[in-house]
Amino acid sequence: MVEWILTEGLTDYRAAEAWMEARADAIARGEAAECIWLVEHPPLYSAGTSAKPEDLTDPDRFPVYHTRRGGQYTYHGPGQRVAYVMLDVGARGRDVRRFVQALEAWVIATLAAFNVTGGVREGRVGAWVERPEKPRQSDGTVAEDKIAAIGIRLRKWISFHGISINVEPDLSHFDGIVPCGIREHGVTSLVDLGLPVGLPDVDIALRHGFSKVFGDTPVDAPFIQATPGASL
Repeated sequence: MVEWILTEGLTDYRAAEAWMEARADAIARGEAAECIWLVEHPPLYSAGTSAKPEDLTDPDRFPVYHTRRGGQYTYHGPGQRVAYVMLDVGARGRDVRRFVQALEAWVIATLAAFNVTGGVREGRVGAWVERPEKPRQSDGTVAEDKIAAIGIRLRKWISFHGISINVEPDLSHFDGIVPCGIREHGVTSLVDLGLPVGLPDVDIALRHGFSKVFGDTPVDAPFIQATPGASL
């Protein structure tokens, strides 16, 4: 059974990394259950293993954390729901590509709960929404904005890091980086799309979306309240 853990307030990034790694190790040893951990961070930039220095355009704006997850630069901050995913990919088929596709499908199912049509694009990590009200791209295609990011790491076939969905962050905070190395498109959020949505609404949608995609978690089980440093 997958545990759903919720931490209120803003969680320090390095504390979150330490908590995830310890929990992933405990899962690998068979001493803890798989879990989804929902957090919110203070404003920061994180750099994945593919991050390019030139994509950090304002290095003094917020703290920058180099991490071993996949992907490039991303922003985390208040108003963004981060869902850290500690799952046994080994027991789920040992297919990393399929696992990432399942994470993408989970994000899309979560957005669909708010009648938002998200999609994935070849060569562009994360979830995207079309913005037909904006000027078209130079090639004539409809403008698109990124609404969710995905970046994971595996150790002993246990995943950690995960996904983030923009609910109501300050979108100007993305200006200090080239998000995921993509310059041609912008970023958006559920509130920016005109939806009166808060983090608790997204948490419920995440539970239902996860159940649809992974099929192994009750949607009505209570969230476990925890803080970094609490028992794993």
